[in-house]
Amino acid sequence: MTRPTALVTGASRGIGRAVALDLGHTHHVVLVGRDVDALDTVRAELSDASVLVLDVADADAVAAAELPDSLDVLVHSAGISRGSEVASTDRAAWREVFETNVFGIADLTARALPALRDGGGTVVLINSGAGLFSTPGGAVYSASKFALRTFADTLREEERENGVRVSSVHPGIVDTQMGRSAIEKSPDGRPERMIAPETIAAAVRSAVEAPPEAQHEMISIRPTLSPKG
Repeated sequence: MTRPTALVTGASRGIGRAVALDLGHTHHVVLVGRDVDALDTVRAELSDASVLVLDVADADAVAAAELPDSLDVLVHSAGISRGSEVASTDRAAWREVFETNVFGIADLTARALPALRDGGGTVVLINSGAGLFSTPGGAVYSASKFALRTFADTLREEERENGVRVSSVHPGIVDTQMGRSAIEKSPDGRPERMIAPETIAAAVRSAVEAPPEAQHEMISIRPTLSPKG
């Protein structure tokens, strides 16, 4: 029996890796990222997976990428963070973040839509708490995540009649390299209770496995308790 296919960007580490490993129990997973060695390491942990080396910020590479003819799930976990105050942020930093966090994701999604429509597929965009509110020093990253949320909302309405479901997942601080770096750069050095990447993967699965007549439009995941100490 042929497994459904899931394509996961940012699959080499962090949330993307956790999502790929979870979906690998039931899906053929196409692992997308820039680091072929890291992707091969994840593939070795899965029984049914393939690797697509791709930088979503590279427009020519996205245009040339060979995507699956049949696609049931598309999960976007690719993303970068650059933090600085508006007064000290140049145009290059804005462009770098938006190319990966918004433009590349929108471009790749558009290319995948015909395959997703054929199978009544699901798109899950890993956003952030920064896509719901912003803090000092977070303008670039937060603006990209607000834009990604608007992209998700628009895509959902455009594709509703085509049977494609769109979910936006907004985690708090996750125990990943990016999450730990954000805590280290916190102006007041405050501790944070971090969420396990596997918890985010479970939320993605709930969106994927929702009954066909429904969709989880937005999932916000915050820590249950404040850290001690």
